[in-house]
Amino acid sequence: MISYLSLSSNYLSEKIAFKKYSRGIKRGCVQRPQTLPAATRDGFGLRVFVLSDLHTDYPENMAWVRSLSTKRHSKDVLLVAGDVSEIYDNFVLTMSLLKERFKYVFYVPGNHDLWCRWEREYLDSLEKLNKLLDACRQLGIETNPVVVDGLGIVPLFSWYHESFDREEDIIGIRIPSLDMACKDFHACKWPGNLSNRDTSLALYFDAMNEKNQHTVKQVQRTCSQIITFSHFVPRQELCPEKRMLFYPNLPKIIGSDLLEDRIRSIHGVEGGSFACHVFGHTHFCWDAIVDGIRYVQAPLAYPRERRRRINGGETWLPFCIYLDGDFAARISPCHWSDYYAVNPRTPGNTQLAPWVARFYNLI
Repeated sequence: MISYLSLSSNYLSEKIAFKKYSRGIKRGCVQRPQTLPAATRDGFGLRVFVLSDLHTDYPENMAWVRSLSTKRHSKDVLLVAGDVSEIYDNFVLTMSLLKERFKYVFYVPGNHDLWCRWEREYLDSLEKLNKLLDACRQLGIETNPVVVDGLGIVPLFSWYHESFDREEDIIGIRIPSLDMACKDFHACKWPGNLSNRDTSLALYFDAMNEKNQHTVKQVQRTCSQIITFSHFVPRQELCPEKRMLFYPNLPKIIGSDLLEDRIRSIHGVEGGSFACHVFGHTHFCWDAIVDGIRYVQAPLAYPRERRRRINGGETWLPFCIYLDGDFAARISPCHWSDYYAVNPRTPGNTQLAPWVARFYNLI
């Protein structure tokens, strides 16, 4: 479990990091939080839906987006927790289709969104990030904190760092290196001072949230209910244990302690009944309350994953997280968070699950 005393112990280092990594980050003037008109439906209150990992470079996933009703959600809010598309034109098309279907759409970038394998014009992934954010502004997609009908919605920029993983490693088997397993190490292109090998990217993306600090404080004073959302994972408990994973080193490339600290700075160290954070990235459907905050992942994921996993995706997404002034009932079934609701986490147990052991016996 992560100690939230780090909120104070990390204060100085985060301030130093912000000065170092905030160069080149676009800033706007300090403003009050934007208050959008209530997106209410006849006979119903505000509805907020969540969705992550659309990966619309897959034709099946783009077809799913096109299949969403143009009428059913015309008064609703959608939070898109990253990994929309690797290809810029597909990103713009996807977000345009979503904006045609939902009254308000919010977005934070994922790692696949910043891949530069096909867009030869981009100097690096930060250039592509700025172009994606510019496209969002032109389309009317929200990427900053906003109040909608009394509900605070706070997008959080983030990136992962290897030291996020504090659980015991699996040994005695040949596990592919991070470079081999994670395409980010090759498909993303970063300036020389940023790297996946240390905390520099996590610090840089966390520093992007600093420009909204005044606005977030206004949201906190204005709203009793707040939803934060990110692409990456804020706590290691929101991922299965290593022995359960086909790639046991996955926790090293999924999350950020800085992200969890920032979430707690918004919702409070102890959370509360109206504290909720939405995330993505791992493609594991998740819905659990940890230390007073509800954490939810509702991924569309890859077509092959939907075919073999219990939770599917086409039939129940996007997931309605908020309805008429209250948070909705939890996702059910929700395989892994259901499992950990009744089974204690035992990260010291490094004996591979049978399905993983069979996989590595074949290597």
